[in-house]
Amino acid sequence: MSGRTDSGTEPAIAGTAATAATEETAQTEATEDAVDPVPDARRARWTALGTGALLSLAGLAASLLRLTGSAPALVPAAYALGAALCALAAVLGLRGRTRRALWLLVAGTAVMAVGDQFD
Repeated sequence: MSGRTDSGTEPAIAGTAATAATEETAQTEATEDAVDPVPDARRARWTALGTGALLSLAGLAASLLRLTGSAPALVPAAYALGAALCALAAVLGLRGRTRRALWLLVAGTAVMAVGDQFD
């Protein structure tokens, strides 16, 4: 006779309280660690818009420079087409279609690069 009374229920009650506190802490940490996707999406839209606008302006400038020179007609046309694709990518990026905008930026830059090879 050790003098203990009902020692089997105390750890069970304490364990339940500790488990509830642990679950509550885990839920709080999960909500704190949750990343808000809105700023990332906004940054992606602005990046697509800015890059598309910059590449389309560069393509148009290169097209005008090649048009005034002695380059074949295919070269300024390729630069203009690449600039148009990049401008379309800027519009799509502004509307939130960032994946399609990225692919159009790649395609527009590739068209400009291929047009440069004809020079």
